[in-house]
Amino acid sequence: MSKLSRTQRGGVPISDPHPWEGLTRMQPQAAGLDIGAHEIMACAPGPNDTQDVRAFGTYTADLHALVAWLLERHVQTVAMESTGVYWIPVFETLEAHGLRGCLIRATAIHRIPGRKSDVLDCQWIQTLHTYGLLADSFRPDADLIALRTLLRHRAQLIEHRSPHTRSVPMQKALTQTA
Repeated sequence: MSKLSRTQRGGVPISDPHPWEGLTRMQPQAAGLDIGAHEIMACAPGPNDTQDVRAFGTYTADLHALVAWLLERHVQTVAMESTGVYWIPVFETLEAHGLRGCLIRATAIHRIPGRKSDVLDCQWIQTLHTYGLLADSFRPDADLIALRTLLRHRAQLIEHRSPHTRSVPMQKALTQTA
């Protein structure tokens, strides 16, 4: 069997398939973040269907610089993985500046195994979020989060009070006052 060129197979040129062909951009002003302990990689839409990628630190000033950079690019919604606790200050800073944060489970954005980097991850998150292919995780309102935190702290205090009352100095003090 002879090898035919691409244009000879059926007479129509065969182009490489584009993975997003046929999909519409649900959120064209979407960004993606890959958040680490010491660095945040951000990907936002650039001119002419490009992706702008930039690294930011994790201090408060860096988070404000990240938000300013996203607002310069007219970003309205930002997707990020909800692994660990590193996403919490980022999410709250985005929310405080009027940007919509979307928490994404790590299992929802697994890529094909192979070469992996923070830059590729933030670009992948941004691309999936742009096409509306990521499901947002539930995050309660700020008031409910504060109430839940207080209730958890109260439960811990109640749980730890009995060992303190059974301690020797407390028993000794109660015996001496009787």
